[in-house]
Formats: sequence, C-alpha cells, structure tokens
Amino acid sequence: MTIYYSLTFMLLAAEMVTFCLLVFPLPYTVRKKLFRFLSESPVVAKVAYGLKISFIFVGILFADALQRVFRVTAEYEATKAEHGVHHDARNDSSFAARKFYAQRNMYLTGFCLFLSLVLTRTFYIIGDLIETQEEYSKLKKATASSSKNTIVSAEQAKVIEELKNKLAQSESKNRDFDTLKKQAAHNADEYDRLAVKYNEATGQVSNKKSD
Repeated sequence: MTIYYSLTFMLLAAEMVTFCLLVFPLPYTVRKKLFRFLSESPVVAKVAYGLKISFIFVGILFADALQRVFRVTAEYEATKAEHGVHHDARNDSSFAARKFYAQRNMYLTGFCLFLSLVLTRTFYIIGDLIETQEEYSKLKKATASSSKNTIVSAEQAKVIEELKNKLAQSESKNRDFDTLKKQAAHNADEYDRLAVKYNEATGQVSNKKSD
C-alpha cells in the first residue's frame, strides 16, 4: 500500500477512535469540559483546518480509486470478450489483483470520507445536547426559585387572611360593646324615669338627676 493510502488508513483509524470517544458514556461534567476544550482551543482549530485540507485529498483519491475500479472491470470484460472462454489464468489473476486493490482503495477512502461526515454531525449533535442540558438546568433553578417565591407569597397571603379575620372579629366585638353600652344607657334612663314617677306617686322628693 502506497504512503498516501497508508496515511488515509491512519486517518480512518484516528476517526474511529475519536468516534468511540464521542459516543462513550462520559459524565456530564467531563463531557462538557471536553467539548468546551474542543470548541475553544486554538490548537484544535488548526488541526481541524488541516484535516479539512486532508479530506480534500482523500476525496481526490476516492475519485481516482473509483475510476480504477471501473477501468479494471472494463478491461477485464474486454479481454474476456476478445479471448472468449480460452483465456490465460495468469491474466485472470492479474486482473483480480488489480480489481482487489482498486476496490480496497475505494472502500478505504470512501469510509474515511463517510466517517468524517458522521463525526462532524455527531459532534454538533452532542454540542446541541450539552447546550440543551445547560438551558434545562438554568430553567430548573429558575423554576425552583419562583416556586420558593410562590410559597413565600402564599404564606404572606395566609398571614394577611388571618389578620383580616382577627380585625373582623375585633370590629364585631366593638359593635357588640357599643350595643351593650346603648342598652345600658337606655336601661339607666328608664330606671331614672320610673324612679321619678314612683317618688311623685309616693310624695317623696328625689335628688337623683338623670343623665
């Protein structure tokens, strides 16, 4: 295998390891720190830029390998049609080997490109998931705070209601007391009136003055 296909295989292996790390069930805090590092690190940004250029060359290798597969297949079919059933076994082996290498290179570069797309999409999905979890955590804290405020407000409303009831009872007692005072004054006046009449009837002089 030539050096550029060897580098492509190493790149494919690195992509597989990275994908396993991304989908590995890490704790939330560790995953958050890891993705923050990958998103904000300038070194990672430079490596990502270099990988984008590398994938352009991998795409060119994929197109070349695909062309070789078609060309080898066409040559084999042409030779088979030219010689018929009487063809050389050595030529068949040579064509099979060429076709095998062409297909191997095609699959190698194709899977490398496909896995790069999967990695990119997985990275963004997990990033969105982390942001959603952060927003959910903030919303949960805000909801808990508002619930506490609601509880405090309910307690205040309960105290206010108790004070209103006490005030109503006090006002009711005051009204009863005023009524009792009026009745007592009326009874005292009536008593004075009857006392005066009784004194007049009996001829006694009373020095008591009515209020």
